[in-house]
Amino acid sequence: MKAKILVIDDEEDIRVLVRYNLEKEGYEVYEAANGAEALEKAEDIRPDLVLLDVMMPVMDGMEMCQILRARPALSDTMVCFLTARGEDYSQIAAFEAGADDYIVKPMRPKVLVSRIKALLKRRANGQVHTTRTSSIVIDTERYLVRAGEKTILLPRKEFELLSLLMSKPGKVFHRGDILHKVWGHDVVVGDRTIDVHIRKLREKLGSKLIRTIKGVGYKFEE
Repeated sequence: MKAKILVIDDEEDIRVLVRYNLEKEGYEVYEAANGAEALEKAEDIRPDLVLLDVMMPVMDGMEMCQILRARPALSDTMVCFLTARGEDYSQIAAFEAGADDYIVKPMRPKVLVSRIKALLKRRANGQVHTTRTSSIVIDTERYLVRAGEKTILLPRKEFELLSLLMSKPGKVFHRGDILHKVWGHDVVVGDRTIDVHIRKLREKLGSKLIRTIKGVGYKFEE
């Protein structure tokens, strides 16, 4: 079965070029000139991947991405930005909106196709790279944590500790399990190491999300 790709850009020549190269690879390609038009088409065709620009009339790409992520029927659609906006803040905003990838124009068609193949393969394999709660999103592929409007870069062990606790909200993780899963058997660390990392996470994310269960361990809850 052919993968369905929805290409959204207000420049027709861009849409034509992208469509030509994707159809050569056997994909089923649809087009839209703005986010509002694209949302209507997406509801009908249920694309596997959406390729969109940031700056568009009627509804821009960031807003469309957020709406896609909020709709259950479309929430697992892969979203890739293809845009001339290469600034760091634009890329961060895109990932905060829920994007799976961000490609800066101009890009050679072969490279674009390669990136799209990788995204569709990830979707087909059911690889999930984000963990979400109502207030925190963890992107395990890019080592990013989004808390509300903030994007937070955590050191590796803090990130792995938070990922473990968030993997099962409400579950109490025993201290021994935390040491084994985050630090492993080959590294000798004491209980104090966990406490220090928990304290740092609370400073960055707020003190109410990680609860201490005396004599047992910790749990994540909202």
